[in-house]
Amino acid sequence: MVKLDAGWREIPIGGKIVDAGNAREYETGSWRATTPVVDQEKCINCLLCWVFCPDSSIDVNDEEMVGFHLRFCKGCGICAEICPVDAIEMVAETEPEE
Repeated sequence: MVKLDAGWREIPIGGKIVDAGNAREYETGSWRATTPVVDQEKCINCLLCWVFCPDSSIDVNDEEMVGFHLRFCKGCGICAEICPVDAIEMVAETEPEE
């Protein structure tokens, strides 16, 4: 098993998760160059972002998208691409939040 504070050299080749149920031990948010930002006024809660997110980084409460688990979000942008109403925008990590 890989330690929680393992460096990149200690992660299995290909980033494989070899033990079932241990993905939460790999906080991959530090890999991110862009951050998803949701416009809640545009969001229709279709939850396609939740379905397609490869990192389970979409936070859902009572069947509504309420934000992101940024500790795990790698900034791939799949959520923004799949959103049918363009409610999610990817912004550079260096840009200040409003």
